[in-house]
Amino acid sequence: MQLDALKWQHREAYKQLMRTDKPIGTLLLLWPTYWALWLANGGLPSWHLFVVFSLGVFVMRSAGCVINDFADRKIDGAVKRTATRPLALGKVSAGEALSLFLGLILIAFVLVLSLNWQTIVLSFGALALASCYPFMKRYTHLPQVVLGAAFSWSIPMAFMASQQQVPMIAWWLFAANLIWTVAYDTMYAMVDRDDDLKLGVKSTAVLFADNDRVIIAALNITFVGIMAGIFASQSLSAFAYFGLIAASGFLIFQQTLIHERVRENCFKAFLNNHYVGMVVFFGLAVALWSN
Repeated sequence: MQLDALKWQHREAYKQLMRTDKPIGTLLLLWPTYWALWLANGGLPSWHLFVVFSLGVFVMRSAGCVINDFADRKIDGAVKRTATRPLALGKVSAGEALSLFLGLILIAFVLVLSLNWQTIVLSFGALALASCYPFMKRYTHLPQVVLGAAFSWSIPMAFMASQQQVPMIAWWLFAANLIWTVAYDTMYAMVDRDDDLKLGVKSTAVLFADNDRVIIAALNITFVGIMAGIFASQSLSAFAYFGLIAASGFLIFQQTLIHERVRENCFKAFLNNHYVGMVVFFGLAVALWSN
């Protein structure tokens, strides 16, 4: 019985490492991937592409969380939000975490092997970004930009897998998503800013300081503008713009949440971005279906 309890606790620690109990990161990665798949295919993609990219998002997000906790294992215990993570509490060893990361990467690679060779080549970029992002906060105040690139890399991959090319629209979508990611991950970093300042950890929240809300607003306005330009270039119907208007409403609501820079409200603002990605997707999907 005691051995079974230990095995259960170990499985739970692995699940916490992979954040299976916190799907927000998966959703924030999933919606832009779907934007790209639908745009690249002019609507519903093949079931093969849908399944491979959906599973790939889950696996790569899990792998990113594992390597992030490995990188931060010596500082997570000193940060209020991360003090109970498995590596910080010693529930999982560093070696076990690395083995889990490598296992997840292997699963992701098996998935991508079912796609064309050009997409397989692009997948190495995803691996590089996912692996280096967690260490960036030690060297630059812009780790959120690297995260934005990592969370956007599925976009050129989706176009390559669908069209055997990465057209300019894919890079505009990449840029829009990167900008949006920097905005919402700055809100996330605002939750830890006091702890990060004490520990010397770098982030855009630390870099932007008192200008954080204004810069987040500017980033989100730029994101909406680029997305509107993409929709116009594809001659999409009004449904796409309805989704973008709804997304803008959520982005404005987030500004009210972060106004006083209260930790809990900044975290709520970060979580709210799931709805931004969702309404943009549904507006886009309906617009493509109705075209």
